Amino acid sequence: MPDTDPAVKEDLESEAQDETTEPPLYRVLLLNDDYTTMEFVVQVLMTVFNKSVAEATRIMLSVHHRGIGVCGLYPYEVAETKVETVHALARERGYPLKCTMEQE
Repeated sequence: MPDTDPAVKEDLESEAQDETTEPPLYRVLLLNDDYTTMEFVVQVLMTVFNKSVAEATRIMLSVHHRGIGVCGLYPYEVAETKVETVHALARERGYPLKCTMEQE
């Protein structure tokens, strides 16, 4: 059985490498409101985004003082799921907490 031509093999490998690109990442953001408690925001950051108490508190304070806080960067489907989860948890507790996502 004859070996394949190394030049053809290289071309195929480089084409395959050119076609694989990283999916875009999306920033998940929490928006400030006058009704959602700081404790609830920290709880959401810890449970939904797996943040430590210190990191969750830092993000919550950013939301409180600047009006917005970045929860993390995720592929589209993961970001979308996290936004929906935050909204569902906020609804359950009667809070108007808003969460959005934007492409990085």
